[in-house]
Amino acid sequence: MNKNNYPSSQRAWYGVVILTLAYILSFLDRQLLSLVVTDVKADLDLTDSQVSIILGFAFALFYTTMGIPIGRLADKKSRKTIIGIGITFWCFMTAVTGIVKTYAQLFIARVGVGVGEATLSPSALSIISDYFPKEKRGTAMGFFNMGVSVGSGIALILGGQIVAYFAEFPPIILPIVGEIYEWQALFIFIGIPGLVVALLMTTVKEPSRKGKMTVVNESGNSSEDISIKETIRFIYQRKEAYGWLFLSMACSVLIGYAFLSWLPTMYIRSYNIGIPTITLWLGVAFLIGGPFGATMSGWLGDRLYKKYNNSSHVLLFAYSMIILTVAAVLVPLMPSYQTATLMFIPQIVMAAGQTALAPVAMINITPNQIRGQVTAVYFFVISMTGYTLGPTSVALITDFIFKDESLIMYSMSIVSLVAGLIGIYAGFKSLNYFRDQPTIVDAD
Repeated sequence: MNKNNYPSSQRAWYGVVILTLAYILSFLDRQLLSLVVTDVKADLDLTDSQVSIILGFAFALFYTTMGIPIGRLADKKSRKTIIGIGITFWCFMTAVTGIVKTYAQLFIARVGVGVGEATLSPSALSIISDYFPKEKRGTAMGFFNMGVSVGSGIALILGGQIVAYFAEFPPIILPIVGEIYEWQALFIFIGIPGLVVALLMTTVKEPSRKGKMTVVNESGNSSEDISIKETIRFIYQRKEAYGWLFLSMACSVLIGYAFLSWLPTMYIRSYNIGIPTITLWLGVAFLIGGPFGATMSGWLGDRLYKKYNNSSHVLLFAYSMIILTVAAVLVPLMPSYQTATLMFIPQIVMAAGQTALAPVAMINITPNQIRGQVTAVYFFVISMTGYTLGPTSVALITDFIFKDESLIMYSMSIVSLVAGLIGIYAGFKSLNYFRDQPTIVDAD
């Protein structure tokens, strides 16, 4: 332990690595369905709008709503235990996706994945904030948040190969379940091995909680226990800082999930190429751009912290939103899948960076006792916006305005432009309020 009672660097980074593996796994599991949209539509006789509900709302509904009570639980109980249970459950429900027979069953399976994954982010961000002082959190958060792009990249590359592999074989027959579709083997293959990560969570150190706030209750006594009422009051008092940042990140996530959900399908419709080619190109793009964007933005935010204090990470976030918007508007309009993928890389870099920058900015102005809850509210806002409006807005424009599924590229550009402009405005608006927020002192 150092003088501030932080775990050793080796112990802290070991925990970050395991948490990152869990985050990679979570995005791998949630990204798989977008690879097989065409097959799911054909086998279950669905429309784009129905698929968008499975891609977005079915997952997001419980992922977000369960996150808030889980976040409060994470502020009081063992965070690593909560994560371990969550991993076990979402991996099981991923495997269940491999045996569904109807649209309703698929919906329930995706809800289950969302419930399990709701345990991860509030608990993980809280743990990481107790591993490192605030001037080093950006680097650690950046490493953790590269799980988004690495998980998506692995899902694309590995998932595409698995789909192609099973497509060459005759129908798969399982005991009791009977025949399953080729695409369902992907979920069984990925879901079950993920349980190993749940076992690894038992080796992670639960750090002591730092940066607590003392409150005076109604009887005049000082206490470190913050009630739900006091939590709500704290968030409300800082509503401008939290609100504008949450809105900007929500717009970024909306664009992100519009692309995660529909980009493989757009490549098929616009460029007439197969899944193996699509997944290889997009997977490599994620694996190149994501780790670079997440780690470098976190590192740069830490370097700027001494000069700009709490506004350092928000400053980088706001400018990255400009670049992200321009790239996202142009990607679907590129003449070939090669140029589209090249344009997609800067979008990935900026988006990955934002996943590190926003949580650090939020945590630095939030006392330890409510970090899980504030983080849960953060994910509620960005996920309900991103997961629901992202996939669905693209589908609705395609189905009801263009009325031609081959024009999905224009739907994606329109959604990116509108969401991006709102996100840019909100990002710079939040910067004004973060400059005035007090920093939470990192003390036991």
